[in-house]
Amino acid sequence: MLSSHSRIMEGTATSRTHLPALSKPQATVLALWSLGMVLARASALTAVAAFLALWWPRPEQTVRQQLRAGCDAAEAKRGDPRQAVDPQAGFVPLWQGIVGQWQGTQLALARDATTLGTRFTVLAISVVSRGGAMPVAWTILPAHQPHGWRRAWVRRLRPLHPASPTGWTVIVLADRGRYAGWLLRRIVRLGWHPCLRMNASGTFGPTGHGRCYPLTTFGPHLGSCWRGTGTAFNSAPRPRPGTWLGCWAAGDTAPGLLLTDWPPEARDAGWYGLRAWIEQGFTVTKRAGWPWPRTRMTEPPRAARRWLAGSVATLWRLRVGGMAAAAIPDRTLLDVSAALGVQRRPRRATRLRVVRALRRGWTLRLVAVLNHEPWPRGTFLPEPWPMVAAINAPCMVHDAGVLDEVAA
Repeated sequence: MLSSHSRIMEGTATSRTHLPALSKPQATVLALWSLGMVLARASALTAVAAFLALWWPRPEQTVRQQLRAGCDAAEAKRGDPRQAVDPQAGFVPLWQGIVGQWQGTQLALARDATTLGTRFTVLAISVVSRGGAMPVAWTILPAHQPHGWRRAWVRRLRPLHPASPTGWTVIVLADRGRYAGWLLRRIVRLGWHPCLRMNASGTFGPTGHGRCYPLTTFGPHLGSCWRGTGTAFNSAPRPRPGTWLGCWAAGDTAPGLLLTDWPPEARDAGWYGLRAWIEQGFTVTKRAGWPWPRTRMTEPPRAARRWLAGSVATLWRLRVGGMAAAAIPDRTLLDVSAALGVQRRPRRATRLRVVRALRRGWTLRLVAVLNHEPWPRGTFLPEPWPMVAAINAPCMVHDAGVLDEVAA
């Protein structure tokens, strides 16, 4: 019969395997946090300590102090030597742990920001899979204060590239308001492929036309769409070549506008729909998985250390739950290509994801505890990337009163 102590030791060994920079005490505390967050479905210190104290068992105050020390800075600890967990040291190992168990050679990274009330702003880069997101790099800043985000994003993206397998297709997804010419340059320089949803306030110069047009002219009315190569960020010192995809489907209030480096014939604009999964990841973080808003933390460095435990907990759940979800027929999965605004088939109830992969992972872990069975290991079995129909309809560009048809 597996005891709670043996499970904690197993979690400690796993943490040290995936995060070799951690000492044994640090790995033990990380395992306690991760296991407690998964089983108790909480991230608040008091809630996790109360659960672990009953399950382990240990005095609650002892467990609480041990967990608290895992988030403390070195100067706040007693004894010598004193060390603080460095979340940044875990970013590359987390990334390597995911790609090392990833089935296939296609992987999507989503980049977005979220807030925790008036306390924190989190800049997160996550691997998205099966309706969930696993944070692999993040920066936590005080909310509602001016910050230069450019350097923070670059510092999080750059270290991941050397640890990426050669020959893989990696796309980086970002929503409107989170893009700039420098971002596209950085992603392309890393050998990855950007897929950026743009605001309609810029311009784009189609190849062979000799001038730039407002972005709103690419898909100017319902039912219109356009695709082609050209240059973007033309008002910047260094305009960037790229492929523009624009489409305005029925039911949308505005056209979907994407910039990528893929050739127009790739026809895979539906891949952008994967970006919605990072929003699902934030939902799990805030409400459905380990309700982070209940924490009373106010210091960003402490919160960044807590996020390391949350990331490991999410990785465990999505890896195990993803295998269980892989047995579900494809017809039950949500058609994510709708996020771009592409005309889709009428939705049927059988296409909805009834149970999150993350919840399945939590259930399987809980059942293993109840049945005194070993932890389910699992592996990452991603879904096939969504595809959309070919964009063949031309877009009409208005120029000095003359309608100039831009060939698709």
